[in-house]
Amino acid sequence: MALIKIIRDVRLGAKTLLLHKLRSLLTMLGVVFGVASVIAMLAVGEGASREALDRIRMLGSTNIMLESVKPTDTPDDRGQRTRVLDYGLRYEDERRIREHLDHVQRTAPVKEVRRSAWLGERNKELRVVGTTWAWFELVPRPIIAGRILGERDMDRTSNVVVLTEHGARRLLATEQSIGSRIRIVDGYYEVIGIVQNEEASGETQIPDSRVDAYIPLPVARERFTDFDVRITAGSIERERGELHRIIVQVDDEDNVETTAAAIQRMLELNHPNGDFTVQVPLQLLRQREEQQRIWNWTLASVAGISLLVGGIGIMNIMLASVTERTREIGVRRAIGAKKRQIVSQFLIETLLLAGIGGLVGIAVGPLLADRIESLSGIPTIVPTWAIALSVGISMTVGVVFGLYPAARAANLDPIVALRHE
Repeated sequence: MALIKIIRDVRLGAKTLLLHKLRSLLTMLGVVFGVASVIAMLAVGEGASREALDRIRMLGSTNIMLESVKPTDTPDDRGQRTRVLDYGLRYEDERRIREHLDHVQRTAPVKEVRRSAWLGERNKELRVVGTTWAWFELVPRPIIAGRILGERDMDRTSNVVVLTEHGARRLLATEQSIGSRIRIVDGYYEVIGIVQNEEASGETQIPDSRVDAYIPLPVARERFTDFDVRITAGSIERERGELHRIIVQVDDEDNVETTAAAIQRMLELNHPNGDFTVQVPLQLLRQREEQQRIWNWTLASVAGISLLVGGIGIMNIMLASVTERTREIGVRRAIGAKKRQIVSQFLIETLLLAGIGGLVGIAVGPLLADRIESLSGIPTIVPTWAIALSVGISMTVGVVFGLYPAARAANLDPIVALRHE
């Protein structure tokens, strides 16, 4: 019986709303655009941060990134025509970290130099990265062709190189990729593999570049000196640096932050000038996720103003409806209708307006998000929870803004209502 009564009341409410089609449509539009704007705004916020979060995850939640930093000039250094600047991470630092910290599983030391590579008459400047096989486990990238560096390449000090896709296309062009021999400075290297790479971007500090050439670290130590000479404004500056970065993998996420703190203390003892940085992707990930939550709530709040405006429109229309139907309410009260039945009647009409508007808004929201993506190029992702949130808000708006008109209708004096013209 209760279900039949509800169905009957819904039909009656729908029939009442259809008596004023244009007014009902305009009222629902406020809810439609409110729900659509909430979904679209949250989709923009979710899409804008997803790429950054994915980049941070690529670094590995159990990894710690150490990087050499050139110290700033001191007053005593300025004006010298020739000076030697010795800074950065050392091979000894990598050994201490690997051997003395319990939770460290593996490390990937990295030495970087920029050199021109030649294949016949074609040349391209590359970032030559001397590293170990562990690099490709700690910074995993899809293998496009061939293979990556292995332990045997380290042991044999093999003159082999793995290129990134972009660098390979620019240097090798139409040549056979795998097996080609390229010249870097005065040494020849056999191309054994090509990998896809990610470019560094903003705070994430992804350790890739578009034109990386990975060679075994023993070969890099043998072929490339630790000194780099720079001549600027009449002065000669010699820089000495052994390693440019070290990637450290920890056995478990729970041990990442304590291990990072231990590494920080260890390096501070041997590098009092602070010529290094310690970056913990796990911390960056947590910070970014927290920022994303705040940003999403901000966007939802701004877009929710549209729903508030829609709710005010519903209240306005329902108050007008109460005034128009005062005599009808009086008749119903006179023949025995209870207050809760009057409240139920008007609430059902309000919920129909909000519910139908919310459903249409759910359909329009993703389309609006796609349109924003096509016009601005900003990736948009519609999260499921955004749809649930929008529906919940629209129905809450219907109830909240429908209660006052429904209560006002129920509290009308039947005698006064019957006399109303």
